[in-house]
Amino acid sequence: MKEQLLTKKILNWYDLNKRILPWRKNVSLQKKQYYTLVSEFMLQQTQVVTVIPYFNRFIKKIPNLKSLAKVNNKKLIKLWEGLGYYSRARNLKKTAQKIIKNYNGKLPNNFEGLLSLPGIGNYTASAILSIAFNKPYIPLDGNIERVLKRYLFLKKERDIKKENLIKKKSVFGTSSRSSDYAQALMELGALICKPINPLCNKCPISKKCMSLQKKNFDIVKNNKKSKEKYFILKVFKKDQRYLLIKNTKFNFLKNLIIFPMEELYKPKNFNENLNFKMSNMNMNIKIEYLKKNENFLSPYWVNEKKIDNYMLPSFTKKIVKYLEKN
Repeated sequence: MKEQLLTKKILNWYDLNKRILPWRKNVSLQKKQYYTLVSEFMLQQTQVVTVIPYFNRFIKKIPNLKSLAKVNNKKLIKLWEGLGYYSRARNLKKTAQKIIKNYNGKLPNNFEGLLSLPGIGNYTASAILSIAFNKPYIPLDGNIERVLKRYLFLKKERDIKKENLIKKKSVFGTSSRSSDYAQALMELGALICKPINPLCNKCPISKKCMSLQKKNFDIVKNNKKSKEKYFILKVFKKDQRYLLIKNTKFNFLKNLIIFPMEELYKPKNFNENLNFKMSNMNMNIKIEYLKKNENFLSPYWVNEKKIDNYMLPSFTKKIVKYLEKN
């Protein structure tokens, strides 16, 4: 496979500057595929620096697909605790089970097979195919997207649409080192072509970068409006313990332990106590203190002083800490 000069420059830079990351270790092919699967699930909507300690702990406790398929749900969520977006952990386990059942315990090496697995979309499938199987795919994550937009100076609304970016990424070419090349492009965006103050003097492809030529590094994004949601959060406390419930009602934090909540639709004069951003949702929360237990289904009681001992989402822990301060 003949490689373009641009491709060679990026790979040469990567070989000299890449970060040492636990999922990049020189391991067997089987382990590499497992490490890639786990790390890509963790890296969905989460930064590398945050993921590293979670990945190390996860791999130590759940070292392969078989153990992942059989892991106790409580143990799984405890290992994921603090990473957020817990559906990723549940989908990761379901994916392991499906790989063992339908694919003889081997991660599929084609788009169709990967897309059939829970929690894997086009981006994650592309990342796995390039990184784990050395196939010539360039996964369009936020880092690569930023490099592409700056290199080609893509500013207009039609230029920055996802389908156009997918076409335009062909400018990067391909490499016989597809696994390294996909990671090199991601690394270039993460370490050099930063969102603010890009390090153009260290960039291997700056000579032909149109943004550098025009001295305009602003990134135009597709505006995704956050959905405004309103909730009443009910607090009942007795003997230093809070009443919590298992969430079977809302899609966010599904099956995890939260305070009893009710969603309100376009309320008037809503005076919120708290605000949380979760995925594409802006959560406006008003706290209602209950004077007596309303006999919620399957209540859980947690001691305010031992909050870190419980397997709770960070969302719930933050609310407990807010209540203790206020």
